[in-house]
Amino acid sequence: MAITDRPEGTDLDLTTVDVAAVVEGVRAVYDSGRTKPMAWRLEQLDGLVRMLKMEGARFEEALALDLGKPAIEGFAADVGSTASEIAGMRKNAPKYAKPRKARLPMASQPGKGYIIPEPLGVALIVAPWNYPVQLLLLPMAAALAAGNAVIAKPSEVAGATSNLLAELIPRYCDPEAIAVIEGDVAVATDLLEQRFDHIFYTGSTDVGRIVYQAAARHLTPVTLELGGKSPVLVDDSANIEVTGRRLAWGKWLNAGQTCVAPDYVLVTEKNRDALVDSMKTAFDEFSGGKGTKDNKDFGSIVTDRHAGRLEGLLADHGGTVAFGGDVDVDAKYVEPTVIVDPAKDSKIMQEEIFGPLLPVITVESMTEAVEIVNGREKPLALYVFAEDAEKAEELIGSTTSGGACVNHVVLHITPPDLPFGGVGESGTGRYHGRSGFDTFSNLKSVMKKPTKMDPKMLYPPYTARKEKMIRKFI
Repeated sequence: MAITDRPEGTDLDLTTVDVAAVVEGVRAVYDSGRTKPMAWRLEQLDGLVRMLKMEGARFEEALALDLGKPAIEGFAADVGSTASEIAGMRKNAPKYAKPRKARLPMASQPGKGYIIPEPLGVALIVAPWNYPVQLLLLPMAAALAAGNAVIAKPSEVAGATSNLLAELIPRYCDPEAIAVIEGDVAVATDLLEQRFDHIFYTGSTDVGRIVYQAAARHLTPVTLELGGKSPVLVDDSANIEVTGRRLAWGKWLNAGQTCVAPDYVLVTEKNRDALVDSMKTAFDEFSGGKGTKDNKDFGSIVTDRHAGRLEGLLADHGGTVAFGGDVDVDAKYVEPTVIVDPAKDSKIMQEEIFGPLLPVITVESMTEAVEIVNGREKPLALYVFAEDAEKAEELIGSTTSGGACVNHVVLHITPPDLPFGGVGESGTGRYHGRSGFDTFSNLKSVMKKPTKMDPKMLYPPYTARKEKMIRKFI
């Protein structure tokens, strides 16, 4: 389904939509105060959960059209998990919204201090194509729970899913306070010209810079969920069989098109060949021994352009292809491939891969591995495989990343109580659970002072006695 082939029942004309007018209308609703009561917030979250449950099959079909996702993968990674987390946000939103007590030091007594979470206003959420349901609706749910109005921009690259979101969200939620605007780069550019109270963007680092620059014109706060090259450090103590299987799964999932997918592996010569063999065995098991092409359990590359980009990475890496390497651009197919020791200056070692290709780099020790990681931009995720718990902690503590996982990949982003986000080039800001609610809130500090007691200690004239007391207690 192309971006302009809209499902029956929708009437948004992408050629004539007045972005400024839509934003102005949503802001008018926010200014009216409609979005602030908790009852309204919970109603919107209920609507999102109901939508995902009642229309789940349609979302799975759209994800299959856009990304070739198996139904169970679409459910687990995009639909069902999103519904579960939004249900958790719905349960906890009243608690998150309550004033939070703050202790006051002696110098501030008598008095009380507390923090009031209040909505920011109108939030813009720009979602990517790789998990087009989850990565639009989870930040949207956080924004709504915090009492904001929302402008949502799904990715036009995942056209079928974008169309479905634009059709269904107004049916299940308040269509005047939550607007879905579809379109291409021109529409996104027009959106960034408008003034928002928060911008939440998930995507590439290059576009993240553009979003940041646009937000700066209005001093709009931003959350940037970007990407980068997430490394894997395989210690000599690692369980190589399990490590290989879990790395293979990380590249199988969504055909490697995951922002926190393992991007390159650092391993000593002692375990390198066994690790490569373990990954090969795992891929064979995953495919039922029939390979991955035309395999209903293995997703496709999103477009032939992206498949061509991956083909280019494979054409000039300077290493050795241990297994895989088949590419069919027209079919949007790239075989899971492991490349051993590609050239350090090759594109595959400089660019985020975002596909089922995995370089394996031989290092002399984990000390060298840490030096390689720390010599690059800070990654969104970092993975350590080690049975030696002290070594795992040492490697986590010797590196910086947005998040980390020991003895698995990707799964650290799923628990709502673990804030998810990047650092440096891989992003700024956090969300999921309470951190998402706080991202879309102004945490307003309030102090209350009684009038029955009004010590004159702070008031002039500043006598020697007052000065002595002030210096003692402050």
